[in-house]
Amino acid sequence: MLDSPELHTASAAPVADLERLVGVRVEVAVELGRTKMTLGEALEIGPGAVIPLGRTAGAPLDLLVNGQLVARGEVLVVDDVYGLQITEVIEATTPVVHNAAPALSGQAPLEQQLAA
Repeated sequence: MLDSPELHTASAAPVADLERLVGVRVEVAVELGRTKMTLGEALEIGPGAVIPLGRTAGAPLDLLVNGQLVARGEVLVVDDVYGLQITEVIEATTPVVHNAAPALSGQAPLEQQLAA
């Protein structure tokens, strides 16, 4: 299967054609901060509770795409709607392909199979 001509042709094609990915939906989240607490503390949360976050006032917020940090920015309000003005784009340290989990069959990831 790995020796099929279709696979070699597809892997040799440049990845520059991103047009077919334009419509793919991803989860985008803006994170104000995080904290850790015990389960008991979490069960005590109710109306009026204040949860301190591990971030100072005025610090930039994180923009996450599918859980991965991609940018930081500042909150702004436009016509009574919150938004995030990007102030910094985070350079990717590892390609997304390397973060992919190996196949459930126990085989090595596809990029490793192709390199072999």
